[in-house]
Amino acid sequence: MNPVLLDTGVIVALLDRSERNHAACVEVVTALAAPLVTCEAVIAEACYLLRGLRGAPDAVLTNVERGIFQVPFRLDAAVGAIRVLMKRYASVPMDLADACLVHLADMLETGAILTLDSDFGVYRWRRRRSFELLVQ
Repeated sequence: MNPVLLDTGVIVALLDRSERNHAACVEVVTALAAPLVTCEAVIAEACYLLRGLRGAPDAVLTNVERGIFQVPFRLDAAVGAIRVLMKRYASVPMDLADACLVHLADMLETGAILTLDSDFGVYRWRRRRSFELLVQ
């Protein structure tokens, strides 16, 4: 079973019931059987954005600890590829977390992604492949 990429906005929406996409994200994630994969940059962004919601950053880390959010990415091994992606999409612009997710798509051969970020409609994995946006 191919993994599904997990972006910051979906993590935030899952943990913050007041977020307008909360119900849609919960519904999609609940229906998935595939592993959820992400990168440390996404985890850091989510913890930062959820810092004002009591217990939410800890819940993010607990999901990593329990393997619910898997983090197979190593920045030190991918710096060159990440730099190329950030330069290619400089006009968007692409941040580090997005570049890591695009690289993960290449690495894991999957374009299925849980994201609320419209930039993934512009980004391509394997240079030409569109992402499959699982949250609408």
